[in-house]
Amino acid sequence: MAYENLLVEITGGVAVVKINRPRALNALNSATLDEIAQAAAELEANDEVRVVIVTGEGSKAFIAGADIAEMAPMNPVEGMRFSERGHAALSALENMSKPVIAAVNGYALGGGFEVALACDIIYASEKARVGFPEVTLGIIPGFGGTQRAAKLVGLAKAKEMVLSGKTITAQEAYEMGFISKVVPADQLMETVNELAGKIRSNGPIGVKLAKACVNSSLSVDAESGMDLEAKAFGICFGTLDQKEGMGAFLEKRVPTYRGQ
Repeated sequence: MAYENLLVEITGGVAVVKINRPRALNALNSATLDEIAQAAAELEANDEVRVVIVTGEGSKAFIAGADIAEMAPMNPVEGMRFSERGHAALSALENMSKPVIAAVNGYALGGGFEVALACDIIYASEKARVGFPEVTLGIIPGFGGTQRAAKLVGLAKAKEMVLSGKTITAQEAYEMGFISKVVPADQLMETVNELAGKIRSNGPIGVKLAKACVNSSLSVDAESGMDLEAKAFGICFGTLDQKEGMGAFLEKRVPTYRGQ
């Protein structure tokens, strides 16, 4: 599918999704949110895609935030609907069975930071800046930021960011636990692609089940989580991937996985 505000490229099982509104610093308007949801659905259904990378076009911004020009005239009902639209788009990204990596190449503010937090792993350029500036505009994070931030770094750190509206460096975000790795700007995509390639080389069924089990730890009690893990572990032994992976290990060769 051709997109107006996204660039999607698939190479070697890795899909790169670029938010492509550089004149607006890749700000999220309604059309872009809808396209993110559509792209997530299409990439989820594409068996050739095993890993997804999300980044922003250009060198200045990952996503500068939601489109303020679109939001400014909204009434309460329209504001709620816009928030729900953002929830739908980011949930589509977050709920993909395939790993999603955010490559934060510049400003990731407000809705942009929320997009990153909906991804499984965040790598960032040392030039990146992140934050929730919504309260400085008289509103709050509306695309899931209040929920995902607290689950990721805890209530106190989440409140510090959300209530202050401050912008912090990538290194500070790393130290707070938001970001997994900070790299020089000219090495960001190379580093992210290396990680994607490593994930891509693993058994795809195992990767999907492992992601699902880790995610479940945030919503179920420990006993239920262990039960889910045991069932997923057992499912693996009914797959060709398990036979190929263990067979390759015993035969000292590189496995060839087919996702079966």
